[in-house]
Amino acid sequence: MSKEYHIRELIMRLARLDVSESWAEDLNPAQRAVLEYLSRANKFSRSPSHVAAFLGTTRGTISQTFKALLQKNYVTEKRSQSDKRVISFDLTQKGRALLARPRLLISGLESLDSSEQNALLSTLQSTLNSLLEQNKGQPFGLCKECRHFTSSNGGGYCNLLSEKLAPPETEQICHEQDPL
Repeated sequence: MSKEYHIRELIMRLARLDVSESWAEDLNPAQRAVLEYLSRANKFSRSPSHVAAFLGTTRGTISQTFKALLQKNYVTEKRSQSDKRVISFDLTQKGRALLARPRLLISGLESLDSSEQNALLSTLQSTLNSLLEQNKGQPFGLCKECRHFTSSNGGGYCNLLSEKLAPPETEQICHEQDPL
């Protein structure tokens, strides 16, 4: 077995173990992934099409996932005042509470020392960037790491969307992100 195949196998096994925890609640792994995305996405990146692009799935799958999450009271739906076709979603208190619970993979990663975490993070980010480039995918990076970001008074400003960003928003992921 090649090293690359073995690395992929380890990543996939870790992912499956992490995903298996999602079944412990009244969620399936796709629903949990949507909640986790929403918890990190900025206000400009919460539409079904953005979620589908980030998770690498279809809009139909995401539409059905949101229907289930709405029924289970994990998310709320907001329609744009200017264009009623535009929908975005937010987590409810129930959704935030579910995501606050400890995760097995996180505790495993916390057992690594800082240099190991940094090396793993760098390697995985480089691998993801390479795959996204090959597939012409969107990077969905942090606002503060974008070419369109300007820091101001602890928060920031998005020059692309002409929007002020509160300090927590600078740490959220955005579908418009253009890496530095």
